[in-house]
Amino acid sequence: MEILLKILAVVLVLAGVAGTVLPAMPGPFLALAGLLLFAWSDGFAHVGWWTLTLVIALTLATAGVDFVASAVGAGRVGASRRAMVGAVAGTFAGLFFGLPGLIIGPFVGALAGELSVRRNLAAAGRAGFGVWLGLLLGTAVKLALVFAAIGVFVAAYLF
Repeated sequence: MEILLKILAVVLVLAGVAGTVLPAMPGPFLALAGLLLFAWSDGFAHVGWWTLTLVIALTLATAGVDFVASAVGAGRVGASRRAMVGAVAGTFAGLFFGLPGLIIGPFVGALAGELSVRRNLAAAGRAGFGVWLGLLLGTAVKLALVFAAIGVFVAAYLF
């Protein structure tokens, strides 16, 4: 039974890493669930509560990254709220087109959102780029935090 739980835990962690990049999945929280299940599977024999507290803190930090990164990216270029909403909608629409859709979708969505507020293509392009860059940097930071949480967990488990 312990082996099955550990296999399920690893699958959750892998899904969590993928979900950190894909906006439709709660990636960091899936990874956290996997790490908690892995620790629980052997009765927390290798990983203690201090480690799990740090892993939970790193996971919670990922929740704020999206909001902060998008807001910073949008704020730097003066994007409207509609541009940010458009970027999120573009991201979801981009899911249907694979990796190119995930890269282009947020930009196109932010551009369309900003064009609905301002009729200036140059300003909308800057807004689209700013929001897109914020989302991209936010995803990179979230991935770094998820990998840090996994690294802390693995180090505690092995040592």
